[in-house]
Amino acid sequence: MHLAQLSYLVRDYDEAIAFFVGKLGFELVEDTDMGGGKRWVVVRPAGGQTGLLLAKATGDQADMVGKQAGGRVFLFLETDDFDRDHRRMIAAGVRFREAPRREPYGTVAVFEDLYGMGWDLIQPARAGG
Repeated sequence: MHLAQLSYLVRDYDEAIAFFVGKLGFELVEDTDMGGGKRWVVVRPAGGQTGLLLAKATGDQADMVGKQAGGRVFLFLETDDFDRDHRRMIAAGVRFREAPRREPYGTVAVFEDLYGMGWDLIQPARAGG
């Protein structure tokens, strides 16, 4: 088994696609019209397995957009080349909350998605090195 996708609240499908695909470099896996203004939209990191199902918030859910993690870092975007991806993301306009730092578990920096929710960009430390 593996975790296939996570439901991720968004205000608007197209603005979320623009961020994830245009700024983070994710791939658009599926965008199917479900009728009534609903779409089945899945994005995921290129070459990854786990995707985000972009769920347009309705009703009371609108208050939760950008707050799904209660103010904590929500997701961890793992890379095999931190410097490359950090530079690319900055060039694309992604806002980082901090400078990169080296930790025992790897190189990491917190960035914000289009709704201000925190994510870690992380390159794990290599075992034994």
